[in-house]
Amino acid sequence: MSPLSAASAPAVPFSFELYPPRTQAGTIGLHETIRRLADARPSFISVTYGAGGSTGGRSLDVLRHIRRTTTVEPLAHLTCVGNTYAGATTLIREFLDADITSFLALRGDPPAGHTEGDAFLGDLESAAQLVQLIDRVQAERRPYTEGEIPGIPAAARIERRRRVQIAVAAFPSGHPRSRHPAQHLDALLAKQAAGATFAVTQLFFHPDVYLAFVERARAAGVTIPLLPGIMPITSPARLRRVLELTGEELPAELAIALEVEPSAEAQREIGIDAAARLAREVVAGGAPGVHLYAFNDHEIVLAVLRRAGILTPQMENAS
Repeated sequence: MSPLSAASAPAVPFSFELYPPRTQAGTIGLHETIRRLADARPSFISVTYGAGGSTGGRSLDVLRHIRRTTTVEPLAHLTCVGNTYAGATTLIREFLDADITSFLALRGDPPAGHTEGDAFLGDLESAAQLVQLIDRVQAERRPYTEGEIPGIPAAARIERRRRVQIAVAAFPSGHPRSRHPAQHLDALLAKQAAGATFAVTQLFFHPDVYLAFVERARAAGVTIPLLPGIMPITSPARLRRVLELTGEELPAELAIALEVEPSAEAQREIGIDAAARLAREVVAGGAPGVHLYAFNDHEIVLAVLRRAGILTPQMENAS
């Protein structure tokens, strides 16, 4: 079953991204955040993975905790950068052995101090290659499943294996390293052909950017669901950092509103309102759900869902 179509999913599916904690205190706080997010019944919770395996072990610890303590689907990030085929194969098997069967396959960016030509980047050249590798490793590990036949001891029904779910990244405003305007769509088509089952977009600030991207992608032949990624921007410092990392254009209205408001609490409210409005408008435009970058803070993303009308009091009381 796809993470986007869980049996008990709300009318508008939603999901969250977390990152592994660096300290024991952070681990305790993250476990509470996971509990609170899981109570809202998201389609999945994804956990980021550090380039070169810097947070691989901690990522797996968080994924195991989600699997063990909740009914929510855990989704593991995997990156090409810093990984070899052999290293990635070992890591994928480790995730599968922990009953993690949903992945987000990313090429990744070179870490600080490295460039595109460095040998450190490894021999996995694209996310499409990583998608194929994930699918192949699972097929080799479990090419089929066996089910009991009632009343016939020692007999087994051979069934086709359950395929892993593999998400990939999509870039509504184009990839910053694209050599031509449609290269990000060509890359998305390659990832779809390799076996990707859905895509999660990188950050955007205006609904028309996402909706126009979906229209272009469909015209180019992309058929997989395109899940909009939304990040609540709750301070000028966070906005500056996000723009540095993504290369997105400055959202002037949001930037001005955050800069002129001296109160951190009021800035938080501005960010929540902006993200909730964005979520409402992309869902109204046909988005298959929303994916929220949580920054390991459950209160902000849950507030966004409430203000967007996606998470209702009835749903919270039911959990």
